[in-house]
Amino acid sequence: MKKNKNAFTMIELVFVIVVLGILAAIAIPKFAATRNDAIIAKGKADIATIRSAIVSERQSRLIKGDSAWIAKLSTGAAGDNLFTGVDVNNTLLMYGIAPDEWARTNDTTYTFTVGGVTADFTYNPANGTFTCDPTAGTTAEKDLCKNLIN
Repeated sequence: MKKNKNAFTMIELVFVIVVLGILAAIAIPKFAATRNDAIIAKGKADIATIRSAIVSERQSRLIKGDSAWIAKLSTGAAGDNLFTGVDVNNTLLMYGIAPDEWARTNDTTYTFTVGGVTADFTYNPANGTFTCDPTAGTTAEKDLCKNLIN
């Protein structure tokens, strides 16, 4: 009599489980790093958008004869997107930036947080710059700042 073998042996199943465990142990940290890289890339895009809006606002003011940079970047009203609604007649960004990683500290200071590490960004209304200090803070904060502005 011929016997059909249509099932896996216990050894084969244990081997597959071990291989899957090894793959999961390798893949999960890679996914976490990839997520942080994506958040940093979004932060870079946000910073470029903010800087572009600051320059655009300055050009609009120059056309009107006002050579001053914008005094502050956002109203800081509760629930608002960041960098919108500077005053009733003026919006720095049409749609703003959702405050997922961004937080407003005061009229000129904003923080960007990823993976528990924070970079402080300062807007200088005297010269229109929006940047962080890559020499301030812990090593992780310095690295985050450098990654965001380079």
